[in-house]
Amino acid sequence: MRIAPKGLDMPYPALFGISVAMSFLFWGSVARYYIWPALKDLPPAEALRPILLFHGFRFIGLAFLLPGVVSADLSAAFARPAAYGDLATAILALLAVAALGSRLGTALAWTVNVIGTMDLLFAFYQGNNTSLADAPGRLGAAFFLVTVVVPLLLIAHGLAFRILLRTESVAPAFAKPSAA
Repeated sequence: MRIAPKGLDMPYPALFGISVAMSFLFWGSVARYYIWPALKDLPPAEALRPILLFHGFRFIGLAFLLPGVVSADLSAAFARPAAYGDLATAILALLAVAALGSRLGTALAWTVNVIGTMDLLFAFYQGNNTSLADAPGRLGAAFFLVTVVVPLLLIAHGLAFRILLRTESVAPAFAKPSAA
């Protein structure tokens, strides 16, 4: 049953879309004015560390598999890939943190960002495919993961890509032999 205050009855997809859009606007502003200025002048490995640690919390995506947190009616086509994609990204992020400062750390940071971004975009695709926005009650408390946390995760991926693209490697450069 759809309950909304009289006169404020908007379609669920519009409410969902507004929530996601406002979150992108808010987190984009926070990233622009506070996060990026704090990271931009750091050595790449140090700038990536807090971003990767943040992605280590993506294990919380397992909440999509927990009845009581989400509705038992939540589509498995959405829930399983979202949950396990987040878990895989979290594990890769923690491995990348452990290896930062090496070529392996650089490769893992790229892997985290490519896989993590694809995971989030696929979850949006699957959510749309399963008409998730039409019945947000299926998400239960996980509604806030999708509308508040996912936009921040995507912005964090954008920041990490920016850091990774501005340098060949986040590993210390080897001294080139001098031509004496």
